[in-house]
Amino acid sequence: MRQAVFDSAGSSVRWTETPGAEPARVYVHGLGAASAVYHAHVAARPELVGRRSLFVDLPGHGISDRPEDFGYTLEEHADALAAALDAAGVSGAELVGHSMGGSVAVVLAHRRPDLVSRLVLTEANLDAFPPPSAGSSGIASWTEEEFLDGGYARVLDRVGPVWAATMRLADPRALHRSAVGLRRGSAPVMREILTGLPVERVYLQGDRSGALDGAHALEKAGVRVVTVPDAGHNIMFDNPAAFAKAVAGTG
Repeated sequence: MRQAVFDSAGSSVRWTETPGAEPARVYVHGLGAASAVYHAHVAARPELVGRRSLFVDLPGHGISDRPEDFGYTLEEHADALAAALDAAGVSGAELVGHSMGGSVAVVLAHRRPDLVSRLVLTEANLDAFPPPSAGSSGIASWTEEEFLDGGYARVLDRVGPVWAATMRLADPRALHRSAVGLRRGSAPVMREILTGLPVERVYLQGDRSGALDGAHALEKAGVRVVTVPDAGHNIMFDNPAAFAKAVAGTG
């Protein structure tokens, strides 16, 4: 396990990694998740093995610290991720980001273009104020005080065993603030940033999730949009073979 300080209080963001060839692949989890849990099984597949791979847990999640005075906005998550990559000596990385992690990856590519050479986004949040069905909207519908006083436990009961397994590892305050920050979006908003980035960009959408809003405009801007069969939001679990091929650039 490795770590890097990401705030003035000395809090650390942590990650595990496997050695291999550069450029590194950096896996970034979604809201209430953990990177190794969601991505280590695909990084070990034949299409992806042999590359240096980092599994970073964002602040407030997994094995990283969870300071009470941190804002947990997309920009702050991106800066913490940058601190990890700087400490790891990584530049020009391929970022593989799921859901909120994809949003963080987009913001990082905007703020620190030296760190990113390629983006693979798995159903990343691209717009502010998503529909009420989105997980972040459900969490952000509570006030922070309500969420800490019973709301967190109720959400854990509702989300199902897969998401709850890693959400239990997230700090409730950090989880709520991250959801609020994700719902608020970045400035400029993630979709606008993504369309203007000069790096290779791939967006993966599970076919069970329905059509991606604005897919044509993304493709016109050079984003490769891939609809993955037999998959929902968690494509890496639902169809790991197709996911690995898309990350490798062969599918």
